[in-house]
Amino acid sequence: MDIFHAIILGIVEGLTEFLPVSSTGHLILVSELLGIKQDDFHKTFEISIQLGSILAVLALFRGRLFSGIDIWLKLAVAFIPTGALGFLLYKHVKALFAPSTVAYALILGGIVFLVLEWLHKGKEYKINSVESIGYKEALAIGFFQALAMIPGTSRSGSTIVGGLILGLNRKVAAEFSFLLALPTMFIATGYDLYKNSHTLSFENLSALGVGFVVAFIFAMIAVKGFLKFISRFNFVPFGIYRIILGIIFLFYLDLI
Repeated sequence: MDIFHAIILGIVEGLTEFLPVSSTGHLILVSELLGIKQDDFHKTFEISIQLGSILAVLALFRGRLFSGIDIWLKLAVAFIPTGALGFLLYKHVKALFAPSTVAYALILGGIVFLVLEWLHKGKEYKINSVESIGYKEALAIGFFQALAMIPGTSRSGSTIVGGLILGLNRKVAAEFSFLLALPTMFIATGYDLYKNSHTLSFENLSALGVGFVVAFIFAMIAVKGFLKFISRFNFVPFGIYRIILGIIFLFYLDLI
């Protein structure tokens, strides 16, 4: 992998990690278009540059994160389903990383967003702040997050859907999804690096560093923009985008 590829993938990771459109899916699909070899290092690279995106959330939400222990306890509870299932199903999840899986998951997730927004049109949400989220809701959102182990589903997308179903308003659902990324992605990335440390070498550390920094910068931009957007609008545009992108890649892969 060269520096140009690292920059492109860093931009894609940063822009899509916290949007409900699947960053993993976009990385797989963009890599396919760029003709990047899907070797062990490339898969580790995609996981590792997520740390740049995580640090963007840490920087943006540091005030809330260090205001007390309560938010960390809720995040710990929400992480339990993904942590347990991810540890047990690690090898099986890795086997799902394919463009066709991503395409179908993008389309299905897009349909879910459209249906959910239609059903919730005009609905009054009962939870209007992150602090009002209870431990029961946190655990339930954690189970929704576990669905994101399927590439293309989107970690943020599945947690936001879960939040909306449980009564969180759009902005709160998005904010809790961002915060839940911290323990989830830190642990997932650390575990993946431990399992695949043999793929790292001095030669590819420069690409990893560039991807990391670029992902951080563009994640900062994406999170700020997304919160402003969702404060005024709904998730219908993201649902439509997912469906269109999924169909385009099904054509590209000659599956339809």
